[in-house]
Amino acid sequence: MATGDVPIPNQAPVIGSSNAQALDRLGAIAEQLGEDSVSADVRQLVSRIKEGRFFVACVGQFKRGKSTLLDAFVGEPILPTGVVPVTTVPTVLRYGDERAARVLIDSRWRTICPEELPQFVSEELNPENSKQVAGVEVFLPSPLLAGGMCLVDTPGIGSVFSGNTETTKEFIPQIDAAILVVGADPPISGEELALIEAVAVNVDEILIVLNKIDRVSATERHQASEFASKVLERRLKRPIGKIYEVSGLNRLNNSTAADDWNALVENLSLVAGKSAMTRSAAERGVRRFSASLQRSIEERIRALSEPIANSEHRVATLRQTVDQAEQSLRDLGALFSAEQMRLSMTLLRRRKEFLREVLPIAHEEFKQESAAVATTFGPSRRRELMSIAQGVARRHVMPWLDTEEAQAEGLYGAVTQRFVDLVNGLLRRISDEQVAGFSHLPKSLDTEHGFRTRSRFFFHDMITIAQPASLMLYAIDCLMGVLHIRGRMQKDAANFLEQLFDTNASRVQGDVEQRVVESRLRLESDVRRLLREVSASAEQALSKAREFMAAGACAVHEELVRLRQLQEEINTLTGGR
Repeated sequence: MATGDVPIPNQAPVIGSSNAQALDRLGAIAEQLGEDSVSADVRQLVSRIKEGRFFVACVGQFKRGKSTLLDAFVGEPILPTGVVPVTTVPTVLRYGDERAARVLIDSRWRTICPEELPQFVSEELNPENSKQVAGVEVFLPSPLLAGGMCLVDTPGIGSVFSGNTETTKEFIPQIDAAILVVGADPPISGEELALIEAVAVNVDEILIVLNKIDRVSATERHQASEFASKVLERRLKRPIGKIYEVSGLNRLNNSTAADDWNALVENLSLVAGKSAMTRSAAERGVRRFSASLQRSIEERIRALSEPIANSEHRVATLRQTVDQAEQSLRDLGALFSAEQMRLSMTLLRRRKEFLREVLPIAHEEFKQESAAVATTFGPSRRRELMSIAQGVARRHVMPWLDTEEAQAEGLYGAVTQRFVDLVNGLLRRISDEQVAGFSHLPKSLDTEHGFRTRSRFFFHDMITIAQPASLMLYAIDCLMGVLHIRGRMQKDAANFLEQLFDTNASRVQGDVEQRVVESRLRLESDVRRLLREVSASAEQALSKAREFMAAGACAVHEELVRLRQLQEEINTLTGGR
């Protein structure tokens, strides 16, 4: 990475690493093998280890308030926040004598003002990272960061922007410690569980934070913490310790409301003071990069050692397996479409039942609340009546949305199980055949396969209908107010109440159906990407083998000698690990 075009602020004290030499050599081996992505990752890790820096990543579902929480840690609103997903690439907050920022594009760092961050990290101004930003760093004179800790704001998982979730998953190997941010509504999602389980494989330090407690009652906080603790301990198979109940927004606004903020900062400071963090990062890096390079070397040796026809047959078999799985996916696709239609009819029936049951109750509530309206001025009275209608409708529609989501997600999960079973069968088949080079692939898809998109429903107040549509109607309202004619407005408001229910119930159904469609497409995309990964390594090794075989037996022999020497060197560097 080029850094000469940006002044680097003072760094935290340098911490040595016994694995630094091993990492340097692994990077050189990766370059020799043409494994450019591995080489780049090694260089990046070596750089931060030599500077004594380690990554504490803030992870979780989108809209959990991760950016606001990190702002509160450093004491200023530095990261973009908003009502839509805003973080598209991991943003690193690190120590510096003065506020500064830079972005990495096309392998070059470019200095920017911190106020320009939204241009590069927000979904609105850099949708799904269309600007190809490879890194973002913000330098701050925060005491919390002075010991080498770097706080990382990651894109939220589970948003409608699939690239954001993948970016966070790709960042997992670089995480040295984690802050998992959960909420009270919902407490914790299946995708969050899968994410933190992947992080916990190599990371011991995990702080669990229940954020946005200013928006829920004490009872809801307690229930959410209890639920999150139970499911996390069951999933991770280890105690998770205290769940810190805080409000990042309150702390950023210097609120003194009672919460666990001081305890959270104290424990985060203890993490920052652990000198073993960078050593642990180096050890994990050596294991990860050596395993990746060994897989690549083993596949190349195998392709060079056996007759080219054998390699071609093996790759052809893998391709056939993948093609069969692809065909099965297409066959299941037709079945899935039929299931979607059946689900749509089920939701339509449930919507009609909901309206039939709730409208009489809603009309009675509206009648009771509107009886207390004392305003006599016509237009003002209409506004009050319409507002009451909106409130009554909202009270019934929003809880029903949760019910429909749960119903639809259960039906959707039953259908997607067939996709998951298909892919898991493929992975078992590859494992049973002991295909070399695929031990790094997951043995199965995660069992959490519910909705992969968030609801985008919002209650439609239908303001334009609630207000008089013309000056003439406004004048009529004024006249009815003077004459104390109230029946017409009451009837209009009652009709408006039914319109609110009908419109918003339809929008709930549409939102759930759209989530089914989008979740299905994302699941199929994930499955196909996994299938492609199965044969890519073998095909690459075969291509290299053809090149050396075309150059003659001497070239093949020399390459085999070189690969085995590199293999032995890696074993020596890792101490046989």
